[in-house]
Parts: sequence; structure tokens; C-alpha cells
Amino acid sequence: MKKVVYVVESFGAGVYTFLTELSNSIIDYYDVVIIYSLRKETPTNFENDFNPKIKFKRINMYKGLNPYKNLRALFLLKKILKNESPDVIHLHSSIAGFLGRIVCFVNRFDMDKVFYNPHGFSFLKQNESKLKRKLFYELECFTSRLGGCTVGCSPSEYEKALKISKNCVNINNGIDTKKMDQIIKENKLSISHIKNNPIKVGTVGRICYQKNPELFNNIAKSFPSHDFVWIGDGELKDKLIADNIKITGWRERKEVIKELLDVDIFILTSRWEGLSIALLEAMYLGKVVIVTNVTGNRDVVSNNINGYVANDLFEYTKAIKYITSNNSSYNPKFKENARTNIAAEYGIKKMVLKYRELYELKRKKY
Repeated sequence: MKKVVYVVESFGAGVYTFLTELSNSIIDYYDVVIIYSLRKETPTNFENDFNPKIKFKRINMYKGLNPYKNLRALFLLKKILKNESPDVIHLHSSIAGFLGRIVCFVNRFDMDKVFYNPHGFSFLKQNESKLKRKLFYELECFTSRLGGCTVGCSPSEYEKALKISKNCVNINNGIDTKKMDQIIKENKLSISHIKNNPIKVGTVGRICYQKNPELFNNIAKSFPSHDFVWIGDGELKDKLIADNIKITGWRERKEVIKELLDVDIFILTSRWEGLSIALLEAMYLGKVVIVTNVTGNRDVVSNNINGYVANDLFEYTKAIKYITSNNSSYNPKFKENARTNIAAEYGIKKMVLKYRELYELKRKKY
């Protein structure tokens, strides 16, 4: 059986969910090894979320520009990859993508069997200086010239990737809708219209600069009679100071689905995205969604068809007022548009099939 090695530094939140789904889905076709770094949001007993056949190797990849620590991680990664002798190497997030492609090139690994998912390019980080973002862009260009194929997780990310290298494909992120249906059934939950009084507005993810907690807080302050919930945790939770905001902390996947089902309106205030798994899940659960007009979000959400796209606080408040005053979430067609689109275009089976084709080098346009 062929061996696939995944290398991931950002082993938490959406990337963690993505990798859990993908690796568990291919275990019958490949031996799987995951080389990872721990993050604060990495679940304590994360091995329980993965098939027991999957092997894990831990190294400390450093998030940031630290030459000494990154060089140390590079040599350790070089040693592990050489010992594992994989048939396919799949890199996730910018740090793993940078270190991994250098190691594969130095180890003389077949670069046609190296794949890289940015999950949101580092040069899009608005909290970094222009100089740093320029440096991140140049580093992406440099490592792309070493070889390997970049995989965009949404059409918008694919377009960004094409500006760096022509050797790239688009494979949309996907979710396991059957598993979600099973969680709903086992817990005797239900997908329904707006049911809370007061209205509950929520989101899922790490409370960090990318997710723009300040905007979420200002939206909550604009609707003091509504309840707001942030399902997750993070370093900027002190920005969520409105009296009507509840922070749940990190939850197991089943608990996240339960929390999502209790939300009436799902909002995503991100400054940038790859393609949010939480957004796909919320839409499949039939939630009315409002998202920022950024990469990833606008690939999934179409205004007044399966959700709303907002550019600022004014447009968020306008959309929430419209939804609550017109009972938009009661509209079966509106909800069905979202569920049907997610099931058809963003299901786990479709995503896994495309990755298996990619690993076997059955190249075609995606």
C-alpha cells in the first residue's frame, strides 16, 4: 500500500477538521503518517479523532520568522521524511509548505508528488506590515519554483495561487454531511427556523485577528436584545466585551454541531479566509449566514440566494434587521438552496475523490 505523509503546523481549528476528515477517508487506500506541531487549540486527546491506523510524529515548527527555530525544524523534518520514504507528501499551511518543499527538494523527492494547501495565504494577513507581507509573497514564489503542486481550497484561493505558479489546481474544501446527520439523529436534535427568543447570533473559530472579533463585538453592541455566542477561544477574547456575548471555549466536534443548531443566524466576520469549514457546516445545517466579502466566503455565499455578503458594520446590521423583520430563515427555499449547494459541491466524498486522483497523478482540470 502506498504511503501518504501529511505535514501540518497549524494543527487546530479549521485545518484540523479538514485534515481529520481527509486522512480518515483515505486510510483504506493509503498508509497515513501525520507530522504535526501542537497549537493551543489542538484537542488534548486528538488521536481519538483519527483512525487508529494513522501514525503521528511531532516536531516543533515555529509560526513566524525565527531562522534558528525554523532551521532546527527543517533538519528534523528532513530526517523524518527520509526515514518514512513516502509515495506522496501533502503539506498544510504556509510554514509546513515552506519547510516541506525545501526538504523535499533537498532530499531529491519527486516534486510531482508534493502537494501544498495554503489554507489562506500568509501574504494576505492584514495584521502584518506591508514589508512582511511582501516577504511572505516572495517566499511563496521562491518555494513554488522548487516544484510541487499548490492546491487552492476555493476558487478565490486558486486564483491567488495562479499568480504565484501555474502548477496548481482547485479542490474545494468539503464536509462529511452524513456524519453531521448522524450527530443530529443520535442527539435527537433538529434543523429548524428561528426559534430563540431572544434571537441568537453565533460564529465558530479561533478568536484571533483574522476572524475580526472587534467587528463581531460591534455587531453585538448594535443588537443588545439579541444573544451572541462565539464557539471557540483565542488570544483576542478580551476584544469581545459586549454584555450579550458568550464565549464557549473550545468544544468537541459533536458539541460544536449542537451549539450551531441552537444558533439562529451565523456570521463570519473574517478579514481573510481560505474556505471556512464552519461556514460550510452552518449552511448545511440550514442557518441564515452573513459573511464578509473576502476570499473563500464569496465563493460559497450568493447574496439573497443562500446567504448575505457584507462589507462593513452597517451592512451586517442591515442584513440582521432584514432577516429578523422578514423572517428570512422561515423561507424553506432559502434554507434548501444552502443545504443543496453544500451537499452537491462541498461534500466530503467529492473532495476525497479529487485528492485521490491528485495523489495518483490523474491530472485534470478541477
